[in-house]
Amino acid sequence: MTVRKNQATLTADEKRRFVAAVLELKRSGRYDEFVTTHNAFIIGDTDAGERTGHRSPSFLPWHRRYLLEFERALQSVDASVALPYWDWSADRTARASLWAPDFLGGTGRSLDGRVMDGPFAASAGNWPINVRVDGRAYLRRSLGTAVRELPTRAEVESVLGMATYDTAPWNSASDGFRNHLEGWRGVNLHNRVHVWVGGQMATGMSPNDPVFWLHHAYVDKLWAEWQRRHPGSGYLPAAGTPDVVDLNDRMKPWNDTSPADLLDHTAHYTFDTD
Repeated sequence: MTVRKNQATLTADEKRRFVAAVLELKRSGRYDEFVTTHNAFIIGDTDAGERTGHRSPSFLPWHRRYLLEFERALQSVDASVALPYWDWSADRTARASLWAPDFLGGTGRSLDGRVMDGPFAASAGNWPINVRVDGRAYLRRSLGTAVRELPTRAEVESVLGMATYDTAPWNSASDGFRNHLEGWRGVNLHNRVHVWVGGQMATGMSPNDPVFWLHHAYVDKLWAEWQRRHPGSGYLPAAGTPDVVDLNDRMKPWNDTSPADLLDHTAHYTFDTD
């Protein structure tokens, strides 16, 4: 069984294997397919129309399936690799271990946001940004520039305490756990982290930055924590809701999985805290 660990506890060998598998997916072209898929749903998901990956109840199960696909791709390269998660409520600064040169590399230079160290820096030659909107083919970050502070544990706890999964109108105006975790309402958790990292992470092409996977692995973990705290509160809406994915509806682009199929993460992996 795959065990997803806190990135802060990874061994040097676990970091090396994760990075090597990510680089191999990039070299083969498979990585950029994930970037293209995510950007297509960012563009297509709107408050007033069909929405699947974002601004909608299926934000969490959609990304759970998306991360599973990526993790399986990594494991096709190295079966020992699991997605680590980044607890940004604990590792809240640009000095945290995930930004070290032996793992993801650090922030970008002030001139243009270009990441200058680590395995994904342009100078290393292994990480061209191919799915992009302009001519800049290098990884960019600006940690803590557009937003000064990452979410605190107290803010996370305030969202985990919400007893209802989601509410009408089932979009970015909704109240409830999902939208407060996604970040369109309230203390803003998930969205704020994207903006804090900056660079490609602040765009629809955010998976261009490998930290995307660690961020979303933690968002996924928070969903699992919420489920444990509120065993009587399930996924909503259940059925008959236009433009969104109901409990038993199939999700694009896979069309073979519903939110109901993804409610129990332990069927696929566990976390180191389970």
